[in-house]
Amino acid sequence: MHSHILPSEIPDFSKKFGYEGFIRLHHHKEGAARMMQGEKFFREIKSNCWDPGLRIQEYAAHGTQVQVVCTIPVMFSYWAKPKDGLEVAKFLNDHIAELQHNYPKHYISLGTLPLQDTKLAIQELRRIKEDLRLPGIQIGSNINDKNLGEESLFPIFEACADLGIAVMVHPWNMMGTEFMGKYWLPWLVGMPAETARAIASMIFSGTLERLPKLRVCFAHAGGSFIPTIGRLEHGFNCRPDLVAIDNPINPREYLGKFWVDSITHDAELTRYILSKVGPQKMAMGSDYPFPLGDLEIGAYLETMGLNDKDKAWIYHKSALEWLDLDPAFFAS
Repeated sequence: MHSHILPSEIPDFSKKFGYEGFIRLHHHKEGAARMMQGEKFFREIKSNCWDPGLRIQEYAAHGTQVQVVCTIPVMFSYWAKPKDGLEVAKFLNDHIAELQHNYPKHYISLGTLPLQDTKLAIQELRRIKEDLRLPGIQIGSNINDKNLGEESLFPIFEACADLGIAVMVHPWNMMGTEFMGKYWLPWLVGMPAETARAIASMIFSGTLERLPKLRVCFAHAGGSFIPTIGRLEHGFNCRPDLVAIDNPINPREYLGKFWVDSITHDAELTRYILSKVGPQKMAMGSDYPFPLGDLEIGAYLETMGLNDKDKAWIYHKSALEWLDLDPAFFAS
């Protein structure tokens, strides 16, 4: 689970809506394209970012049949006017649903929502569930700098729980980016912090407590949340007047109640996280096709001495439980 994909062609939404900021693709050579925000270069991508057949071949080289796909976070467009954000989300969701429909043995798709507007987000969430038949969504770690624990976002999470929609939280719009542009620090330091921010917000606000049926998975092994759980717990205990104001339950109690992916790049850290959440709550992720991801898709897990039962949970069972899918569907 946790891989990214785009349509091979994206409308010029900036031209259509009359303002800049939306991503378009410039296919400047065979097998490669530039992601552009207006005239500003964002990222170079290769055809494995949009070619479903090529992706199946590359995954097969690592012994993997099924990939959970979602859009690239820059496509969220939470900053856009709500109706424009809805149109972008519908375009992306129609594409990713078609992918799941055309390749049912190889792709599971997560939708995206215009989270800048609660009503429109729930409207699209229902379409994702009832019309597109997608099992989950991907959301950002904050919504235009608004933490996920904000009460205005609670109805969206409530609707996810009611509809049985799984939620994957991916870091984006990293805090402090304007102060740490050098050395790729937003991706190396900001992303883990963003994910910790998201988990802490959902715990301390009481969102996870109020919605026990909500199935949430956090990218990049939960970022820096689990490695710093001791500090979070200590703060909860020593300053409950600041930390425990909306939820009186120790944050450590939530370990094992949400899912994380396996992307740590470090066997010892993976062992530590497994000791806290258990293999039933760790799903193998890759962040494919980007270089900061797991480039060999789980190869280091084979060196950890895990027993077959734990590996089965990490490789497929925990993801299937998070998505509420029947493994028999994917059997050859």
